[in-house]
Amino acid sequence: MTKDLFTVAGIETKSGPDWSAEARMLSANDRAGQYVCGVDEVGRGPLAGPVVAAAVILDAEVIPKGLDDSKTLTKKKRETLYELITEKAVAVAVAQASVAEIDDVNILQASLLAMRRAVDGLDVIPCGALVDGNQDPTLKMPTQTLIKGDARSLSIAAASIIAKVFRDRLMANLAKSYPDYGWDKNAGYGVPQHMAALSLVGVSPHHRRSFAPIRNILNEE
Repeated sequence: MTKDLFTVAGIETKSGPDWSAEARMLSANDRAGQYVCGVDEVGRGPLAGPVVAAAVILDAEVIPKGLDDSKTLTKKKRETLYELITEKAVAVAVAQASVAEIDDVNILQASLLAMRRAVDGLDVIPCGALVDGNQDPTLKMPTQTLIKGDARSLSIAAASIIAKVFRDRLMANLAKSYPDYGWDKNAGYGVPQHMAALSLVGVSPHHRRSFAPIRNILNEE
Protein backbone atom coordinates (compact mmCIF):
# COMPACT_ATOMS: atom_id res chain seq x y z
CA MET A 1 0.00 0.00 0.00
CA THR A 2 1.55 3.29 -1.10
CA LYS A 3 1.95 6.12 1.41
CA ASP A 4 0.35 8.68 -0.92
CA LEU A 5 -3.02 7.02 -0.25
CA PHE A 6 -2.89 8.23 3.36
CA THR A 7 -2.56 11.43 5.34
CA VAL A 8 -2.00 12.38 8.97
CA ALA A 9 -4.84 14.07 10.86
CA GLY A 10 -4.59 17.83 10.91
CA ILE A 11 -1.95 18.19 8.19
CA GLU A 12 -4.23 18.64 5.19
CA THR A 13 -6.58 21.62 5.05
CA LYS A 14 -9.44 21.25 2.60
CA SER A 15 -13.19 21.45 2.37
CA GLY A 16 -15.06 18.44 3.64
CA PRO A 17 -14.60 16.34 6.78
CA ASP A 18 -11.66 16.97 9.07
CA TRP A 19 -10.25 15.91 12.45
CA SER A 20 -11.47 18.86 14.53
CA ALA A 21 -14.39 17.09 16.25
CA GLU A 22 -12.16 14.15 17.10
CA ALA A 23 -9.46 16.47 18.44
CA ARG A 24 -11.91 18.31 20.68
CA MET A 25 -13.26 15.09 22.13
CA LEU A 26 -9.79 13.66 22.70
CA SER A 27 -8.57 16.84 24.39
CA ALA A 28 -11.44 16.83 26.86
CA ASN A 29 -10.55 15.34 30.24
CA ASP A 30 -7.00 14.56 29.11
CA ARG A 31 -7.78 11.58 26.87
CA ALA A 32 -4.37 11.49 25.21
CA GLY A 33 -3.57 8.06 23.86
CA GLN A 34 -7.22 7.06 23.69
CA TYR A 35 -9.56 6.72 20.71
CA VAL A 36 -12.78 8.22 19.38
CA CYS A 37 -15.09 6.28 17.09
CA GLY A 38 -17.26 7.62 14.30
CA VAL A 39 -20.73 6.12 13.90
CA ASP A 40 -23.15 6.25 10.97
CA GLU A 41 -25.99 4.24 9.51
CA VAL A 42 -27.39 3.59 6.07
CA GLY A 43 -30.69 2.22 4.87
CA ARG A 44 -33.42 4.19 6.62
CA GLY A 45 -35.29 4.93 3.41
CA PRO A 46 -35.44 1.64 1.47
CA LEU A 47 -38.55 -0.50 1.32
CA ALA A 48 -36.54 -3.70 1.80
CA GLY A 49 -33.55 -5.01 3.71
CA PRO A 50 -32.05 -4.25 7.10
CA VAL A 51 -30.70 -0.96 8.35
CA VAL A 52 -26.91 -1.14 8.72
CA ALA A 53 -24.63 0.85 11.03
CA ALA A 54 -20.86 1.04 11.23
CA ALA A 55 -18.46 2.23 13.92
CA VAL A 56 -14.90 3.13 12.94
CA ILE A 57 -11.86 4.11 14.97
CA LEU A 58 -9.31 5.72 12.66
CA ASP A 59 -5.57 5.78 13.26
CA ALA A 60 -4.82 9.51 13.27
CA GLU A 61 -1.40 8.77 11.75
CA VAL A 62 -2.77 6.79 8.79
CA ILE A 63 -6.03 8.19 7.45
CA PRO A 64 -7.08 7.22 3.91
CA LYS A 65 -7.17 10.23 1.61
CA GLY A 66 -10.50 11.17 0.05
CA LEU A 67 -12.79 10.30 2.96
CA ASP A 68 -16.14 12.03 2.56
CA ASP A 69 -19.87 11.50 2.88
CA SER A 70 -20.41 8.17 1.11
CA LYS A 71 -23.29 9.63 -0.91
CA THR A 72 -20.90 12.03 -2.66
CA LEU A 73 -18.48 9.30 -3.78
CA THR A 74 -18.58 7.04 -6.79
CA LYS A 75 -19.08 3.32 -6.23
CA LYS A 76 -15.48 2.66 -7.30
CA LYS A 77 -14.13 5.26 -4.85
CA ARG A 78 -16.26 3.86 -2.01
CA GLU A 79 -15.03 0.35 -2.71
CA THR A 80 -11.40 1.49 -2.69
CA LEU A 81 -11.84 3.44 0.55
CA TYR A 82 -13.70 0.53 2.15
CA GLU A 83 -10.66 -1.68 1.67
CA LEU A 84 -8.25 1.00 2.93
CA ILE A 85 -10.36 1.73 6.02
CA THR A 86 -10.78 -1.95 6.81
CA GLU A 87 -7.04 -2.53 6.48
CA LYS A 88 -5.67 0.51 8.30
CA ALA A 89 -8.25 1.55 10.91
CA VAL A 90 -7.68 0.76 14.58
CA ALA A 91 -11.06 -0.98 14.68
CA VAL A 92 -14.12 -1.41 12.46
CA ALA A 93 -17.47 -2.97 13.34
CA VAL A 94 -20.69 -3.35 11.36
CA ALA A 95 -24.11 -4.26 12.76
CA GLN A 96 -27.67 -4.55 11.53
CA ALA A 97 -31.24 -4.21 12.70
CA SER A 98 -33.45 -6.65 10.83
CA VAL A 99 -36.61 -6.01 8.85
CA ALA A 100 -38.58 -7.62 11.70
CA GLU A 101 -36.99 -5.23 14.20
CA ILE A 102 -37.70 -2.25 11.93
CA ASP A 103 -41.36 -3.26 11.73
CA ASP A 104 -41.49 -3.85 15.48
CA VAL A 105 -39.88 -0.70 16.87
CA ASN A 106 -39.89 1.71 13.83
CA ILE A 107 -37.02 2.70 11.57
CA LEU A 108 -35.56 5.40 13.84
CA GLN A 109 -35.30 3.12 16.86
CA ALA A 110 -33.96 0.29 14.68
CA SER A 111 -31.26 2.64 13.35
CA LEU A 112 -30.21 3.59 16.87
CA LEU A 113 -30.20 -0.09 17.85
CA ALA A 114 -27.89 -0.91 14.94
CA MET A 115 -25.58 1.94 16.02
CA ARG A 116 -25.37 0.59 19.57
CA ARG A 117 -24.61 -2.87 18.26
CA ALA A 118 -21.86 -1.54 16.00
CA VAL A 119 -20.13 0.35 18.83
CA ASP A 120 -20.47 -2.67 21.12
CA GLY A 121 -18.83 -4.76 18.40
CA LEU A 122 -15.59 -2.77 18.29
CA ASP A 123 -12.48 -4.70 19.35
CA VAL A 124 -11.09 -1.51 20.94
CA ILE A 125 -13.15 0.44 23.47
CA PRO A 126 -13.27 4.14 22.51
CA CYS A 127 -13.38 6.95 25.05
CA GLY A 128 -16.11 8.72 23.10
CA ALA A 129 -18.25 8.59 19.98
CA LEU A 130 -19.14 11.00 17.20
CA VAL A 131 -22.54 10.11 15.75
CA ASP A 132 -24.06 11.34 12.51
CA GLY A 133 -27.38 13.17 12.86
CA ASN A 134 -29.17 14.63 15.85
CA GLN A 135 -30.37 11.48 17.60
CA ASP A 136 -28.31 10.13 20.51
CA PRO A 137 -28.24 6.32 20.37
CA THR A 138 -27.55 6.15 24.14
CA LEU A 139 -24.09 4.65 24.04
CA LYS A 140 -22.00 3.59 27.02
CA MET A 141 -19.61 6.55 26.59
CA PRO A 142 -19.59 10.30 26.03
CA THR A 143 -21.32 11.01 22.72
CA GLN A 144 -21.58 13.99 20.41
CA THR A 145 -24.14 14.07 17.62
CA LEU A 146 -23.22 16.01 14.49
CA ILE A 147 -25.80 17.00 11.89
CA LYS A 148 -24.33 16.13 8.48
CA GLY A 149 -21.48 14.58 10.42
CA ASP A 150 -20.38 12.46 7.46
CA ALA A 151 -19.39 15.71 5.73
CA ARG A 152 -17.71 17.14 8.86
CA SER A 153 -15.91 14.34 10.69
CA LEU A 154 -13.37 11.99 9.12
CA SER A 155 -14.35 9.20 11.50
CA ILE A 156 -18.05 9.51 10.66
CA ALA A 157 -17.23 9.72 6.95
CA ALA A 158 -15.30 6.46 7.27
CA ALA A 159 -18.24 4.85 9.07
CA SER A 160 -20.63 6.04 6.36
CA ILE A 161 -18.49 4.40 3.68
CA ILE A 162 -18.21 1.12 5.57
CA ALA A 163 -21.96 0.98 6.21
CA LYS A 164 -22.87 1.91 2.63
CA VAL A 165 -20.58 -0.61 0.93
CA PHE A 166 -21.54 -3.37 3.38
CA ARG A 167 -25.27 -2.82 2.84
CA ASP A 168 -24.97 -2.51 -0.94
CA ARG A 169 -23.14 -5.84 -1.02
CA LEU A 170 -25.75 -7.41 1.25
CA MET A 171 -28.60 -6.24 -0.99
CA ALA A 172 -26.78 -7.42 -4.12
CA ASN A 173 -26.46 -10.84 -2.52
CA LEU A 174 -30.19 -10.90 -1.67
CA ALA A 175 -30.91 -9.95 -5.27
CA LYS A 176 -29.54 -13.33 -6.38
CA SER A 177 -32.51 -14.98 -4.68
CA TYR A 178 -35.01 -12.21 -5.51
CA PRO A 179 -33.88 -10.88 -8.91
CA ASP A 180 -37.15 -9.22 -9.94
CA TYR A 181 -36.76 -6.25 -7.60
CA GLY A 182 -33.36 -5.09 -8.87
CA TRP A 183 -31.85 -4.77 -5.38
CA ASP A 184 -28.35 -5.13 -6.81
CA LYS A 185 -28.89 -1.72 -8.43
CA ASN A 186 -31.41 0.08 -6.21
CA ALA A 187 -30.43 -1.34 -2.77
CA GLY A 188 -34.10 -1.71 -1.87
CA TYR A 189 -35.22 1.87 -2.54
CA GLY A 190 -38.62 2.42 -4.12
CA VAL A 191 -37.46 3.17 -7.66
CA PRO A 192 -39.79 2.42 -10.62
CA GLN A 193 -38.31 -1.04 -11.32
CA HIS A 194 -38.77 -2.05 -7.69
CA MET A 195 -42.34 -0.74 -7.54
CA ALA A 196 -43.25 -2.45 -10.82
CA ALA A 197 -41.89 -5.76 -9.51
CA LEU A 198 -43.95 -5.39 -6.33
CA SER A 199 -47.06 -5.08 -8.49
CA LEU A 200 -46.11 -8.13 -10.53
CA VAL A 201 -44.66 -10.60 -8.02
CA GLY A 202 -45.78 -9.17 -4.69
CA VAL A 203 -44.01 -8.67 -1.37
CA SER A 204 -40.95 -10.69 -0.30
CA PRO A 205 -39.93 -11.72 3.23
CA HIS A 206 -37.30 -8.95 3.11
CA HIS A 207 -39.76 -6.09 2.62
CA ARG A 208 -40.60 -3.71 5.46
CA ARG A 209 -44.27 -4.27 6.13
CA SER A 210 -44.58 -1.18 8.31
CA PHE A 211 -43.60 1.11 5.40
CA ALA A 212 -46.65 2.62 3.70
CA PRO A 213 -46.05 1.37 0.12
CA ILE A 214 -45.62 -2.21 1.33
CA ARG A 215 -48.45 -1.95 3.87
CA ASN A 216 -50.78 -0.64 1.17
CA ILE A 217 -49.96 -3.54 -1.15
CA LEU A 218 -50.58 -6.06 1.62
CA ASN A 219 -53.89 -4.39 2.51
CA GLU A 220 -55.04 -4.73 -1.10
CA GLU A 221 -54.29 -8.45 -1.24
